[in-house]
Amino acid sequence: MNDDEPPHTGRTRRLLRSLAPDLSPWRASRDFRYLWTSGCVTSFGSFLTYVALPMQIKELTDSSFAVGLIGAVELVPLIVFGLWGGALADALDRRKLVLRSEAALGLLAGLLLLNALLPHPVLWPLYLVAALVAACDGLQRPALDSLLPRIVAHQHLTAAFALKSLYHNVASVAGPALAGVVVAFSGVQTAYALDVLTFVVSLLLLVRIRAVPPSTGAERPSVRAVLTGVRYAWSRKDLLGTYAIDLCAMLFAFPVAVFPFLASELGADWALGPMYAASAVGGLLVGATSGWTSRVHRHGRLLVVAAVGWGAAMTLAGLAGNVWLVLFGLALAGGADQVSGIARSTMWNRSIPNELRGRMAGVELLSYSVGPQLGQVRAGTVAGLIGVRAAVWTGGLACIAAVLALAAALPRLLAHDDRTDPHTAAVRAAHERAEQERAAQERAAHERAELESPAPAV
Repeated sequence: MNDDEPPHTGRTRRLLRSLAPDLSPWRASRDFRYLWTSGCVTSFGSFLTYVALPMQIKELTDSSFAVGLIGAVELVPLIVFGLWGGALADALDRRKLVLRSEAALGLLAGLLLLNALLPHPVLWPLYLVAALVAACDGLQRPALDSLLPRIVAHQHLTAAFALKSLYHNVASVAGPALAGVVVAFSGVQTAYALDVLTFVVSLLLLVRIRAVPPSTGAERPSVRAVLTGVRYAWSRKDLLGTYAIDLCAMLFAFPVAVFPFLASELGADWALGPMYAASAVGGLLVGATSGWTSRVHRHGRLLVVAAVGWGAAMTLAGLAGNVWLVLFGLALAGGADQVSGIARSTMWNRSIPNELRGRMAGVELLSYSVGPQLGQVRAGTVAGLIGVRAAVWTGGLACIAAVLALAAALPRLLAHDDRTDPHTAAVRAAHERAEQERAAQERAAHERAELESPAPAV
């Protein structure tokens, strides 16, 4: 520090450095850079469709139940293929599985575009494609999530998730905001077309990631292999708590399906795009100041606090009669969800052995994806019974009650500390051994290449 610099200036600089995102994974891993950039591109496009699809169903039916039904048709494929995708991720090259499912998702986006270009778009293909997208997402997500611990150093996993969530939240803000404008002025066709284009770019990036073969002696994909992962999840009550809390939070307090009707009820149709983007703004602010998360060790407690905050913020959004207070509540909810995601991801990636990582990612997929699907059905159904705003705030209160009850019932979740947790220590040691073996193999290959190279001419 400069001798002439006031002490408070130095403290401010240190505080800002401590809050800034940790870029270590980006600097250290080439494959992480490709994966990160691919995710950034495809997330942006997917959020365009995320807004355009329910808007198209609303235009065709003018029914909140029909919009909420999207979650119902996605539920079974997500459960079945999420669990099976986890078994495949442990048995196959995870990179190839990600590539093939990404290509399938791009083709499905193309089908949405073709239907939208018809003179009279048909309703049932929208539900069919939604179900197929859920199936492909179920196959891809476990491989994608379990890929991260293989390409990022163990000590950088928290920072890697924070960086991934950063692009996700940026896309969540820009995607819905742009989608609202695109759908209003160019129709859903343009939104679907842009989504197809982003899948093409994403595939060009993913093919550059190196192969990620399965562990030696990996168990073949089967129902037995899936059940092995489920039994492991049940044996880890700390992990079980993360799944249960996230499932309850999304089930009771994920009212996205009724946003088009909430905006109309508040007399602010212009606010639909901002409603979809508000939670991402809160998440983005947390992600942009996520440096502190690398110094947290009691992730179970952090998860419980964040989940209660999510429910409280959704309660505020439902009770508020002013659109700006609604947007503020949704932004607070997004920030709480971001903290919750960092806590969950850190516990999962640091404490689950690699040979089970894919199957556990399949279980995790159910906890953070099935919940929102059921939450859409709940929100749409309850809104039809007691009103849109009541559906939002009652869900927030139910979320708080459920989270507190689960925290009391699962004390191992609150006791989790990655400094003393034996599962985390075992995974850390295995990761270090794998890194040492890979470095030794690279040195040996380099030495053989030098010995086999012809001597320079004299």
